[in-house]
Amino acid sequence: MASPILPPMGVKLSEDTEIRPGRPRPYRARVRWVDPVSGERKTKSESFADEEKAEDWFKAMRRAARGGVDPTTATMTLAEYGESVMSLAVRGLEIKTLDPYMAGWKLRVVPSLGHIPVRLITNGAADRAVHGWIADECGKSTIANSIAIMVRVMDQAVRDGLVDLNPCRVTGWKSEFKLAEDELDDPRSLALPDWDALEALANALVDRSYDHFAGWGKVVRFAACTATRIGEVSGVRVKDIDTETWTWDLCRQTTPGPNGLINKGTKGKRRRKVPIIEDIRDMVRERLEVIGDGKPMARLFTGPRGGPISTAVLRHATHWDEVVAKLGYEQLRRHDLRHTGLTWMADAGVPIHVLQQIAGHAEITTTQRYLHPSLRSVSDAGQSLSAHILASRSPNGPHGLKGPITV
Repeated sequence: MASPILPPMGVKLSEDTEIRPGRPRPYRARVRWVDPVSGERKTKSESFADEEKAEDWFKAMRRAARGGVDPTTATMTLAEYGESVMSLAVRGLEIKTLDPYMAGWKLRVVPSLGHIPVRLITNGAADRAVHGWIADECGKSTIANSIAIMVRVMDQAVRDGLVDLNPCRVTGWKSEFKLAEDELDDPRSLALPDWDALEALANALVDRSYDHFAGWGKVVRFAACTATRIGEVSGVRVKDIDTETWTWDLCRQTTPGPNGLINKGTKGKRRRKVPIIEDIRDMVRERLEVIGDGKPMARLFTGPRGGPISTAVLRHATHWDEVVAKLGYEQLRRHDLRHTGLTWMADAGVPIHVLQQIAGHAEITTTQRYLHPSLRSVSDAGQSLSAHILASRSPNGPHGLKGPITV
């Protein structure tokens, strides 16, 4: 961990602006100062499209200098600033708390917000980062630790005078997390409409990924057709697949942990059998042949370099957000592949108690959310009622009984 930058108190800045015609940002603003400790002359410059923006930058530099902050620090990204002040931000924390905080910083905060200058981080940026962690199926404590270290670093930025208020004090995320955990109120609305839509998504993700890695399409098809989570798809091993009954013994998942991806039991520790439908059996058979015999604990699906996958890896490697937006599914998350499979199973007439077992739901009320009638099922219900009424009008009655009923 780097030592904190000790800001030169009351450093005096010299400023100049150079105009360089013909460039997209012709105004080059520069500040110079002498470090009162080392005596070294330092400089910092940035280019702007117009003079007004250059002047705004000068004002920010003057304000930073008046507050005793090194102007270089004032223009740092969150990742750079966090590295420079981390020992101050985590002072007083016990080791057992520090480790998960630092894991949250490295694995979630820096990848999500680390490239943004500290002065430009907004409440909205922090909200979107946390929403992304929820969509990536991070655990509740993982998200809480990531928010906590983010808040601590930005608290230091407030003390340094870089920002007036801490924008990373995210509120309401626990309610959003619970909604995601409970499969949401109307999961059917999040499902892909049909097989063609799933194929289009899988192919588009492969096309957008580096080197057109076909494995991403297989992961997406498998997750949707088995109605499972990406972490569960990542956790499936060769020995878990029974090609005689074409079922999957789902007993583990691979999810983010303090030191990277870890293997653990399924959500709620519920082991369950999941059917592998005919539409994806050739794909599964092909994967088993590629892996070969004698490797029962080999992962059925891996990334392009042979490593385990995660929902975050899938998102970044395939440019998921960009692809789904182009396809017209702006709000589609990786977890919605699970909603897709369960919705399709419900529409196919899978009994609710069987659907509950496949989904691994603890409460049947959660499963019932997938049973909201579609337009076709409403039409079918009307036809069933008409048939029932017609039968009740027949001479033999609705049950085909002849003659009077005696008790």
